Amino acid sequence: MQCMASAMGAVGAASGTRAFIAGRHFSWLTPRRLRLLTIVLLAAALLASATLVSGTGPGSGQQEGRAPAADRR
Repeated sequence: MQCMASAMGAVGAASGTRAFIAGRHFSWLTPRRLRLLTIVLLAAALLASATLVSGTGPGSGQQEGRAPAADRR
């Protein structure tokens, strides 16, 4: 679930950045370049969220100092 939340946040940030840039009405920003910028921002956001944001660490789901349920008797 945390991975999906990270991806949604990254795509939301990319979408906001795209809207900000589009709203500035730069003269060099043609519709074709805006489309390319959108693709690049979304791809970069998904790539960054997949590689840079880690989920849970080792030993997740276990309390420290307790053996897993399968090892307890």
